[in-house]
Order: sequence, then structure tokens, then C-alpha cells
Amino acid sequence: MLAKRVGELPIGDGWIFEPKWDGFRTLIFRDGDELFIQSRDAKPLDRYFPELAEPLKAQLPEKCVLDGEIVIAQGGGLDFEALQLRLHPAASRVKKLAAELPASVVFFDLLSEGDRDYRDVPFAERRAALSSMLEGARPPLHITPATKDRATASDWFRRFEGAGLDGVIAKLDDGVYESNKRVMLKVKHERDCDCVVAGFRWHKNGEGTAVGSLLLGLYDDTGNLEHVGVCASFTMAKRKELVTFLERYRANSVDGHPWRAWAAAGIEGDAHRKPGGQSRWSAGKDLSWEPLRPELVVEVAYDHMQGTRFRHTAQFRRWRSDKRPEDCTFEQLEVVPPHELSEIFSE
Repeated sequence: MLAKRVGELPIGDGWIFEPKWDGFRTLIFRDGDELFIQSRDAKPLDRYFPELAEPLKAQLPEKCVLDGEIVIAQGGGLDFEALQLRLHPAASRVKKLAAELPASVVFFDLLSEGDRDYRDVPFAERRAALSSMLEGARPPLHITPATKDRATASDWFRRFEGAGLDGVIAKLDDGVYESNKRVMLKVKHERDCDCVVAGFRWHKNGEGTAVGSLLLGLYDDTGNLEHVGVCASFTMAKRKELVTFLERYRANSVDGHPWRAWAAAGIEGDAHRKPGGQSRWSAGKDLSWEPLRPELVVEVAYDHMQGTRFRHTAQFRRWRSDKRPEDCTFEQLEVVPPHELSEIFSE
């Protein structure tokens, strides 16, 4: 079951609110000694989180299906980058990471227990059954907090963000579990930021004729232009217009470009994320990019930062011809102090 994004928490009775966790969405199936951890796109996750098998078998009923989120918590917050590192082809590497920084599962829905199918049961009843099932759960298994009080949910929205939570989810208390339908509501944080446009990628279906994404940068306190993410929210008509618009910034763009060395293949030892560097998620996709003279400034909307990068693709707002590129620094970003998660995760 999926969620539709809305601008604010719904008003009125009949809603149950939960924090929105920033991890790997998962369905966990157990049938006796058989255990299957499935990702949102139906891929197996078992091999990436071997440390979860024993506690899941020890604490879950003999036969059940639960919906939840795999997360890694450390330093008073969630660490999505550490979670991404688990998607490694080498079992030895996964085993090492699992021992150093084990993952947890936060459950928020019950689909079945024994021979009973709960998908047609109102959510309030599913939630009660889940709470009863996990009443004595011990780490790394947890149940998400929930409330019917909108004021409490608003407080979560404000306080939990610094700990890496994504926002707040709202579910109808009489709603059934509808697979692949956006019947839940999600309210996420969104802020504006002025960034330097230092490059772009061609659209996958329009190399030379359509722009796929803009590469964004912010200056750190030492004057280095750090790659912080991409902006890609354009219509196809706009993508074609951008080809002409950006052409004037392509001339002599390599000379003195702050990311010039990053375009070379095989560079190792750079602690900073390269705009053309592969990640666990890119799966071999073409991430080659075209440099631009770092003279353009764009205002984008983003939800939150993960380290020094936008957690998700930023959204285009407008060009800022009134802003100087050197004024696009990390100092403009709002820093939200982390909220202690000790009530949910034990030390």
C-alpha cells in the first residue's frame, strides 16, 4: 500500500498518524522456518540483512506477513547512507557491516497471522492486533509510534526531522489494506535552496536534443564546490528548451571547472561524491555528464539533506539571475537539531 503526498496533515476525526521512516520499505513473510524479506519492488533483501533472520524467527508468530521499514540508527538518528552500503555483492562485506552496524525493523502494519487475512480489516483493528503481537518485542524489532491527535503528529513533524525521519503518514482508521494504491497520505518537509548549476546530463531518450537533469553544487567553508544532487523536474518541452538555454555556458567550460578531475575515469581516494560516480542504486546506468561554467544559479525545493547531499531529487523552482554563484553555500541550509530516538531504539 502506497501514500499520496499532500501539503498538510488532514483535519478531522478518523485519522491515525505515524512518523514516516526513511529506510527500505519491506514486507516480511514467515512460515515456520521459512523467512522471506521482500523489498517494495518484490526483490529479496534477505542476503543483505543476515542479522535480522534470527530475531525475526524468534519473535514473530509461526505464520505471518508484516509491513515495515528496515532502518539503521546511530548517533541519535537514522543513517540511510549506511543502509545503502548493505547492497553489496560480496557476502563477506555484508557480514562485516552487519556486525559493525546492525539494522532494525520498524513495523507499522499487519497483513496476516496464521490463516487469517487482515487486509480487509479496518486499520485501527490491524494496528491493535499488531501492537498485541509485538507487545514484548525486543530490539532490533520495533513497532512505530502512532497517535490520533493531530497536535502530536504536528509535533512529530517538527521534532523528528533532525533524526532523519521523512515526515508524517496519515491513515484512515477504517481503511483496509489496498495493495499498489495510494490511499495513505504523507506530509514531507520541503525547503528552498539556491544552488550553482555546474553541469547537466542528457535525457536517456534524447541525447543532444533534451536535458535529463541539472547537476547542483554548493560551496563549503573552504571554497570548494561540492556536488549536492540533481534537479530533474522538467516537462519534455522544457528539457528541449534547456538545450538552447545552456549552450552559452558550455563554451570553455572544462577550463578551470571545479569538477574537472571527476570526469576522468578511475580516480580513487576522493572522499567527496562525484557527479559521475556509480552508486549502489545506479546499477551501471550511464552517469556521464556535460560540464557548464559554474555561473548559473537556480532555486530548487528539497525535502532534507542526507549528509552533504539532497536525499531525493530536487525540484526546479526558478532561475536566480540576481544571485551570485559564490553566495550559494551550505550556510543557507536550515539545520534541524536531531531528536533523541531512545524512546524507540535502545542504546
